[in-house]
Amino acid sequence: MPETRTQRRALASVAAAALVTTGAIGGAYLPAATPAYAQALPKTPIEAPEHPPGSFANIVDKVKPGVVSVKVKLDDTASADDDDGPGQSGRNMQNVPPQLREFFRRFGQNGAPGGPQQRGGSRGAVGSGFIISADGYVVTNNHVVDHSKTVQVTLDDGRTLDAKVIGKDSKTDIALLKIKEAGSYPYVQFGKGAPRVGDWVVAIGNPFGLGGTVTAGIVSARGRDIGAGPYDDFLQIDAPINKGNSGGPTFNVNGEVVGVNTAIASPSGGSVGLAFAIPAETVQAVVEQLRTDGKVARGYLGVQVQPVTQDIAEGLGLAKPKGALVDHAEDGTPAAKAGLKSGDVIEKVNGEPINDAKELSRKIAGLKPGSKVELAYLRGSKSDTATVTLGSLPTDGKVASRGSGEESNGQPRLGLSLAPASEVGLADQGVAVVEVDPDGPAAAKGIEQGDLILDVGGQSVSKPSEVAAQIRSAESAGRRAVLMRVKNGKGVTRFVAVQLNKAG
Repeated sequence: MPETRTQRRALASVAAAALVTTGAIGGAYLPAATPAYAQALPKTPIEAPEHPPGSFANIVDKVKPGVVSVKVKLDDTASADDDDGPGQSGRNMQNVPPQLREFFRRFGQNGAPGGPQQRGGSRGAVGSGFIISADGYVVTNNHVVDHSKTVQVTLDDGRTLDAKVIGKDSKTDIALLKIKEAGSYPYVQFGKGAPRVGDWVVAIGNPFGLGGTVTAGIVSARGRDIGAGPYDDFLQIDAPINKGNSGGPTFNVNGEVVGVNTAIASPSGGSVGLAFAIPAETVQAVVEQLRTDGKVARGYLGVQVQPVTQDIAEGLGLAKPKGALVDHAEDGTPAAKAGLKSGDVIEKVNGEPINDAKELSRKIAGLKPGSKVELAYLRGSKSDTATVTLGSLPTDGKVASRGSGEESNGQPRLGLSLAPASEVGLADQGVAVVEVDPDGPAAAKGIEQGDLILDVGGQSVSKPSEVAAQIRSAESAGRRAVLMRVKNGKGVTRFVAVQLNKAG
């Protein structure tokens, strides 16, 4: 069929477009005149990044002899629930977002092929580890060897040797073992710096009992808090790891350990490209204490703190939601002796900025008892500093950190009916919440009947009128939220920032 004029024009347009596209890619058909937008581009092109290794074989050959499989016989105190998923025991997942809670699975427990171990009597667990010294010290996860009756490690050359547990730390999920048989063992070293997001990493371990398995990926993120413990600061990697990889090392391209594989996010218990490793710097600090003392002693400040949310920042008149807000300084603690008070916002520790309550907790816990630290804090609108001599973190689990929780405040326009606490017999001071509007701003923040409002905007209150006055003061200052300290029926105090409801 002969081409029409319209068809010829269309074909010509397509051909011209193809030439332009080819020219843009191949450079053979670029027009002589440079487009205006191109003239604004830098004259020096951006240098291409280094190419990823063509092979990880040399790295693997170097470090693989230092990686071991860890096999454990559990004592009768280990819960039968340990069989339900990979190594969940000993880690609190209540703070994990609901949509992820069921997907977080630990691995290492019962990781051998064949499914869960038999219930009753002695049961087994399988994980990974790595040797860090020629005399046979081995790092693994606490949840791999917790409740262990006996521990054995299988070396890369096939030998299976008995090991003993030198020390464990449940808060970071790190354990240190020692091979009982004297000898000179191949070992690996920790990295000297933290990896960057995008760096290549290699994981070696014992997934599903298949020792010596190598996988590779990149560092996907840093500083992940998955709600597994008080000092969460995980590396997120996408190197495939599975049940049995727990306690195994993650290496950088120099063959240095940058993390200890500890958790995965998965709907099935298998790898979906979300894995979490404890950073090497954390591991080294814990291992040093376990080797010398058999336990970990952590610094203790003696405060309950919570994050500075956007609402709270507005209530305090802060430009940004940063720092750790002091709920309460326990009597007789280092914080109280240094003069810290409820309502202070800790902004720096030894000159290093504090972004949130979790970071404060990690920094303080990372220091030894007896250490002197300088805290920079904000009280009202005034900045100040305090020198604190840290105590030792009590063994009952009290830590210098609290979760954000849900919170609220009080005043009639916020959906609350109030009365002096002394008049309703709840306490000698404060303002009692006697009724809560379920649709009001206070209820949305978790305020309940029977709660006590202790102060508003940094001022103690004992009458509903004083609460109202402080709220009016916050409104006059142009704040969109008011900050209150509230005590619930269990005696727990917390700060609550509630959006001001102009409608009354």
